[in-house]
Amino acid sequence: MRRKIPSLQALACFDAAARHESYTRAAQELALTQGAVSRQITALEAFLGMDLFRRTRHGVALTERGAAYAKQVAPRLQGLEQDTLDAMSTQGQGSAVHLAAVPTFATRWLIPRLPGLAAQHPDITVHIETRTRPFMFGETPFDAALYAGTPEQVRNWAGTKATLLLMEEVVPVCSPQLTNDALELTPENIAQLPLLQQSTRAEGWRQWFEAQGVDAPLALAGPRYELFSMTAAAATQGMGVALVPRLLIETELARGELVIACNRPLRGERGYYIVTPERAEEAVALTTFVTWLVTLQTNQKPTLL
Repeated sequence: MRRKIPSLQALACFDAAARHESYTRAAQELALTQGAVSRQITALEAFLGMDLFRRTRHGVALTERGAAYAKQVAPRLQGLEQDTLDAMSTQGQGSAVHLAAVPTFATRWLIPRLPGLAAQHPDITVHIETRTRPFMFGETPFDAALYAGTPEQVRNWAGTKATLLLMEEVVPVCSPQLTNDALELTPENIAQLPLLQQSTRAEGWRQWFEAQGVDAPLALAGPRYELFSMTAAAATQGMGVALVPRLLIETELARGELVIACNRPLRGERGYYIVTPERAEEAVALTTFVTWLVTLQTNQKPTLL
């Protein structure tokens, strides 16, 4: 039976025009003329038997039914594009895993380990995009998420299951030039140095000094950075002492760009989890990827939430 589906070109023109509410800007995006966009949308309206746009003094605006149709069309076009990109990326062989991930953990921890996945499972391609907060899997193309949070936050992520990969352990680090050739600084020494602050962990230094039993009036003072990668970069430049998860600075420690200022780590409440939708069946590629992630932690038994 012939499917009741309009042309893809017409749908692409409609999607672009709906997002911009402008035929001119849609034409620019699609590298078409304004007249071509207008003709495609006119043909789509005739196919549907309804108006999608109405004329205004400033151009066009979606009708109520047009806005509803646009909301339905956009994710389907996005899904079709994603399917096409998947086929192109794997050249028709193997499968893809779409991963949402917190950026620094993905850059510093996951990506350096991906060559190991490729060696063991060359048929799996991993696509990574940034996400820092929980989301509805059904409304995105993601198969899984690498998420940093507390056990309570993970348990409250509706419709998902999670496996703990690592607990976060922060340690003070700095450029070797700040230690003045000392093997290790005392917490009292560190309290006198410039402290690099993490804007997403405003109480980090205060908590660390409290755990050491040290009074540090300037625990909240110092420049603030949004990402751990920024804080680590500032520390390598000798700008101060950073309190960062050890697992995110493995490269800098190995190169000697950073040293542990005081080997008194503080284990936090946050951990790094692999989160997947709670579905009856899971794609083979996703199952393989999750299993590979868990087996990386040879010294830690997986914890399911």
